[in-house]
Amino acid sequence: GKTIDLELSGCDYKDHEEKYWIFQRDNLQRLFARKVKERIEEGEVRHLSVFALAPQPLLIELGCLLGDIVPTSVHQRHREPPTWRWQANQPAIVFETADPGNRPGATVALKLALSATINDERIHAALGPDVAIWSLTAENPHNDILRRAEDQSAFKVQLRQLLNRIKTVHGEDAIINVFPALPNSAAVEVGRVWMPKADLPMVVYDQNREAGGFIKTIEIRP
Repeated sequence: GKTIDLELSGCDYKDHEEKYWIFQRDNLQRLFARKVKERIEEGEVRHLSVFALAPQPLLIELGCLLGDIVPTSVHQRHREPPTWRWQANQPAIVFETADPGNRPGATVALKLALSATINDERIHAALGPDVAIWSLTAENPHNDILRRAEDQSAFKVQLRQLLNRIKTVHGEDAIINVFPALPNSAAVEVGRVWMPKADLPMVVYDQNREAGGFIKTIEIRP
C-alpha cells in the first residue's frame, strides 16, 4: 500500500500557547483534506492503517477527521519490544469507570487515563471546585499498557457507553472537558468514537510542563 505522511508543521509557537493549537489543528485539517479525504472520495483509498505519533489533542482531532469514512485500523507503537505489531499473549486490561451521577450545575469532566494516573486535584486546578468527574481508567495504568487489539476495541465500547450516559445525565447543552493520558492509538480512537451528530462538544486538555498543569487546547464541535 501507499504511505501518506501528515507531518506536524514546524511552528514558532510553543505548545503552552493557544496559537500553537490553532496552527497545528489547521495544518492537520488542511493536510488531511488534501492528502486523505480527496483520495478517499476519488476511490483511490479503500482502507487506512494509521500509525500516529503526536500530542494527544491532535491525535483526537485526527480521529475525528477519520471518523468512519473508510475502514481503518489504528496501530499502537509499543515500547518493549519496539514494534507496531499487536502483542497477542498479554493479560487483558482491566478497565474501570466512574459515574458521578447527576450533579446539576456542575462542570462536566471526562478523565481518560490508561497510560498514567490523573489525580482529581489536577482536574480541579483546571476547572474549579464544582466538577462532575466521569472516568474511564485502567486498574494498573502505565505507558506501554495497550498491547492487544481486543483491548483497544473494549476501550471504544466503554467510551461509547460513557458518552451516551454523560449526555443522558447532563443533557443536550453540556460540554465535556476531556483530560487524556492515553496510548496514541487510543487517543485517535477517542476521535473516531465521537459522533458529530449525536455527541456533546468536547474541550480537550493537555498536560503541559511549562504551564505546570492541564491547559485547554482545542474544542471539538459538530
